[in-house]
Amino acid sequence: MEELIALPIIFLSISLLFVIPLWLILHYTSKRRANTGVSDTARQELSRLMEIAEKMEQRIEALETILDSESPGWRRRHEL
Repeated sequence: MEELIALPIIFLSISLLFVIPLWLILHYTSKRRANTGVSDTARQELSRLMEIAEKMEQRIEALETILDSESPGWRRRHEL
């Protein structure tokens, strides 16, 4: 009968000493890696979007220059 009581106590002790700490370490290590990957992806996406925005800004400036030469009063007619 004592063996039936001792077995769960031994199993619980082994779990508390080895399995649970190892699981916690692996769990939080994988979470940290996942968060780092997301920020790198987000940083790359932001960089790509900034390049697109800069190109759009250059195109808008070119269009405004063309409109200034072809229709000098366009800005007054289309102010927001």
